[in-house]
Amino acid sequence: MSKSSPAAEAARRRTFAIISHPDAGKTTLTEHLLLAGGAIRAAGAVRARGENRRTRSDWMKIERERGISVSASVMTFDHDGLMFNLLDTPGHEDFSEDTYRTLTAADAAVMVLDAAKGIEPQTLKLFEVCRLRDIPIITFINKMDREALDPYALLDEIGTKLALDPAPLFWPAGSGNRFRGMLDVRHKTFLPYAKKSATDEEQGHPAPVPINSNAIVQYLDPEEQAEVEESAELVTEAGKPFDPQAFLEGHMTPVFFGTALRHFGVDQLLEGLGAYAPAPKLTAVRKGEAETHVAPGDDEVTGFVFKVQANMDPNHRDRIAMLRLCSGSFKRGMKLKVQNTGRQLSVNAPIMFFASDRELAEEAYAGDVIGIPNHGVLRVGDSLSETGTLRFAGLPNFAPEILQRVRVKDPLKAKHLKKALEGLAEEGVTQLFRPTLGADFIVGAVGQLQFEVMADRLANEYQLDVIFEPSPYAEARWLSAEPADMDDFTGKHRTAIAEDIDGQAVFLAKSAWEINYLGERFPKVRFLKTKERG
Repeated sequence: MSKSSPAAEAARRRTFAIISHPDAGKTTLTEHLLLAGGAIRAAGAVRARGENRRTRSDWMKIERERGISVSASVMTFDHDGLMFNLLDTPGHEDFSEDTYRTLTAADAAVMVLDAAKGIEPQTLKLFEVCRLRDIPIITFINKMDREALDPYALLDEIGTKLALDPAPLFWPAGSGNRFRGMLDVRHKTFLPYAKKSATDEEQGHPAPVPINSNAIVQYLDPEEQAEVEESAELVTEAGKPFDPQAFLEGHMTPVFFGTALRHFGVDQLLEGLGAYAPAPKLTAVRKGEAETHVAPGDDEVTGFVFKVQANMDPNHRDRIAMLRLCSGSFKRGMKLKVQNTGRQLSVNAPIMFFASDRELAEEAYAGDVIGIPNHGVLRVGDSLSETGTLRFAGLPNFAPEILQRVRVKDPLKAKHLKKALEGLAEEGVTQLFRPTLGADFIVGAVGQLQFEVMADRLANEYQLDVIFEPSPYAEARWLSAEPADMDDFTGKHRTAIAEDIDGQAVFLAKSAWEINYLGERFPKVRFLKTKERG
């Protein structure tokens, strides 16, 4: 088998997402993984002053201003013979749908926990998404340089709240001001932690030393040494040893400790990702009515669009579809067909990403994410392949939790508003409903922050000053029924019927009670909370 066969190249890929509660340190960890992987030369953009203070992955204006991630970006880097594709997910719960879609493109996830807080509600939500998709999880307990919960309590929480067997590969010696480093449980070496100033990244941490060597006294007094050894022994005896197969099956999580801000424990996490995270595997597809699979080593190039990102480069007003490749050996200039429209695309300028930086991708393999510039041709959930006959499982849209009316202050710009809203809806930023009666658009979102991001982008990217107003509706449901039953229902409730961006009928309800009531009166009509497109 030649070195560059699709199967051999796919085996080198590690495509993973990072999930966490806001403020657990995910963005800092992202940057330091890039540093550990040699993809950037200096960390510290997080803490620098002025315009530069955001990390490489946070490129949207509102993200830089608020210090949160609200759009998922992709970063690719080559390290130690492996190709890593890091998918950075939004940390804010209002963007859970974007996170869900990004996780469909990941083969593993790194769950970041704040050592002082443990598992927070948002972490739990994101974990459930991973479980739905059978994604193996690696745990990184961050911020050990601050006062932390007892490590036993943290492991116990993982075991009880997530029903995962935690297997610590390292064990911390203290936390906060007493943090001395950590014991490598498997190799019985101690990794000393050096307190450094925030600006002194180059200094590094001392080299690991055998726990039983004379050199250990530089870093631990006899009492601290005894404590860390006893604790590590206790926890390994009480729990199950790390089993890579149990991890891949989703029953176990290897646990790493560290502090991303001080670049401690990050190299070990990256090493663990390389050693244990899975390479791309079989992906379920439909071919006509038949269910089958594509394998990474198959000849045909296949993939699916999990995200559309507009205006990554404000100078070019671009729209880029992020395609997760599932099989084959992709070459620049190839022709791929869109399964649901039959359209053929010549992919002449595919992009590999480094946050908002980009370069032309001459070739790519299963596990890689490439960006395809297009103007409204590709949508989230589209399946692409050389034959155009394969359809990957669709990516769901979820019923929004907040519905608002939107109008533009300058009535002469109404046409521009329609185009801008459609563009944002195609990206999956928000959902757009056009009532069959009435002129105002109804916009749906999971949380309030999405409306703020939307207003910000409409102002900065489209020069539209908009007003969001309360809508009379509280719930939206997609409708499914036989044509006669659909006509009967929509005819009787014309004022509450709208269409989504795909032209599918949607019922806008004033309350959940109304949906239940009408569900009983019209048993042949289904009111759906999710819609799959793909």
